[in-house]
Amino acid sequence: MKSKHVSFGPFVVCVILLLVGLALAEPNTPSLLSPLPDDLVDVQYPSLDGLAPGSEEAQERQRQAAQQLGLPVEVRTRVTGIVLRLIPAGTFTMGSPESEAGRWDDEGPQHEVTLTQAFYCGKFEVTQGQWESVMGSNPSYFKNAGPDAPVETVGWEDCQVFLQTLCQVEGVPEGTYRLLTEAEWEYACRAGTQTALYNGDLVILGVRNGPALDPIAWYGGNSGVEYEGAFDSSNWPEKQYDHTRAGTHPVGGKAANAFGVHDMLGNVWEWCQDWYAFAYVSGPQVDPLGPLSGDSSVLRGGCCYSDARNCRSAFRDGSAPDYRHLIVGLRLARTTPSYP
Repeated sequence: MKSKHVSFGPFVVCVILLLVGLALAEPNTPSLLSPLPDDLVDVQYPSLDGLAPGSEEAQERQRQAAQQLGLPVEVRTRVTGIVLRLIPAGTFTMGSPESEAGRWDDEGPQHEVTLTQAFYCGKFEVTQGQWESVMGSNPSYFKNAGPDAPVETVGWEDCQVFLQTLCQVEGVPEGTYRLLTEAEWEYACRAGTQTALYNGDLVILGVRNGPALDPIAWYGGNSGVEYEGAFDSSNWPEKQYDHTRAGTHPVGGKAANAFGVHDMLGNVWEWCQDWYAFAYVSGPQVDPLGPLSGDSSVLRGGCCYSDARNCRSAFRDGSAPDYRHLIVGLRLARTTPSYP
């Protein structure tokens, strides 16, 4: 017996079409059914004045990614108040050319890297106050720098415990907050640029004298402080500015790159998720995760006592995962939500 023809009203048809559309949607298609479990922040785009070529295009890609994915450019964790910026997917050249001033051998070979997924990157380094709110204690040496200075004296292994605990505190699935991969870190740092710094080339006038760093980074040449317990910097050679005591500074005191991220260079070293390898794999890479094993984890960005050459977008180093030093901290990544 043939089914009778049933006539649906317009409203019922719309509902059916909506349900079918949701069922057929791609896994990463934004949906109001799965909001980002963070507080939205009114977006502000940093000034592009003084930034290197490629910055304007990178910022526009950030705008477009937010619109296409239906995700906010900036979010804040609800409990700890950690702010993150959306970094669009894209392709860039990782590493430094052999002609770059201050280059080290492990910054090559240069190779093309494609990151296929957008992600969130901490707008600032994790602060002492944020670490203490999650872990209940503050391991930092430079406590006199204040709660808004970056946390330091934390090993890679310590960071993994912090990230697990943070996910529990924020009520999100384990793995939501993590460290940046090394490729993500350099991509976020460069923000569309290919010069040594995201504000242009680095001319090194002395060991700790690279004037182009001054607007964007706390490094050995400009990191003078007045608080007790800082480094004795009186004998540091060739500083950009004369100072006798140096240390970390509150985050966000220097200019952001085009993605709106601060302090990627200087202040404290930042752990990445990858194992460190002396040389990159040559040839194009897609979403690289680094070596499968190793003895050292990747450190990036330089710190408040670094020489000028060690505060460049391509500079890299590595240390044992249990290594704790008073100039080593971290920056968060947040996996973008998957949608039903």
